[in-house]
Amino acid sequence: MRNCFQKIGPLALVLRTSCVLFLFAGLAVAAQPEILAISPTSGPEGTRVKINGVNLQSASAVLFGTTPAVFHLVSPERLIAIVPHKIATSVITVLTPRGQSSSRAAFIVSNDPRIPDEVSYKAGYVNPAPRPAGFGSARLWGIAIADPRVPGHESAQVEVVWTRLSCGVDGSEVVLNDDAGQVRGGLYSRQPWFGTDAHDPMPLGFDLTEHAVVLRVGQRTDRVWHFWSPSPRAALPPGKLEGCTVRARVRISAGALLQVGMDYWRSPTVPYGAGGNNHEAGASDWYFSSPQWQEASFTDVGGPKF
Repeated sequence: MRNCFQKIGPLALVLRTSCVLFLFAGLAVAAQPEILAISPTSGPEGTRVKINGVNLQSASAVLFGTTPAVFHLVSPERLIAIVPHKIATSVITVLTPRGQSSSRAAFIVSNDPRIPDEVSYKAGYVNPAPRPAGFGSARLWGIAIADPRVPGHESAQVEVVWTRLSCGVDGSEVVLNDDAGQVRGGLYSRQPWFGTDAHDPMPLGFDLTEHAVVLRVGQRTDRVWHFWSPSPRAALPPGKLEGCTVRARVRISAGALLQVGMDYWRSPTVPYGAGGNNHEAGASDWYFSSPQWQEASFTDVGGPKF
């Protein structure tokens, strides 16, 4: 720095113009993002990936290869990103107005082979973007499908005895929906996965002995059997919301699989559609066939694990 100053009097120094340019260039370089590490380095679609680095605070996008990912800024040194679906092993890139940085090593995509390729997210996740302000209601949902690769999948079915949505508020659990022996829903596009909102009515069977709704997914392997609570969309109770939990008592036959999750909504009455009316809280891992009854569950209590 000694050579950057010019003496113009007994008590006066000025900073040379060339040094000013040098200092400003140094500041610009320092503001560029840099990825230092990612964790984990492998996993299925839907995995939460911690991206550690510097100068991440103005991130405008996180890319896996060329595919944008949902992400959340934790601090200037950390981002959380969700591995998008339909991607191969690829490097992670963070874009900012100051530049971009890519991970030194690629994130290795390793999906569970029991989950069909066309499924959107292969693993459970909590949305790293928190519930927006003003979203005052919630609804649980489920997805059931058949795996046509499994012999005898034509008779695959999922039985649902009850579904329940509860939320933690001010340290207590508040039940919002508790429905037995019924669901609502429709049959949606499977390829592409939920390609449109157009859907067919969902045929329902009933097992009177088990008091269960029966989704005979093997009869329509070309569709996603998407169901939700038959009760009205529940308003969130007042107080400090800690998160919500979905539970469903189900029995899944061979050749079928199931996932549950939930959405936050602007209000109990705003219809589904464009305009950001719903915000997905996340989804569970997939549940597979078992002769025993299972409790499928998803929770965003505590939020993403940063």
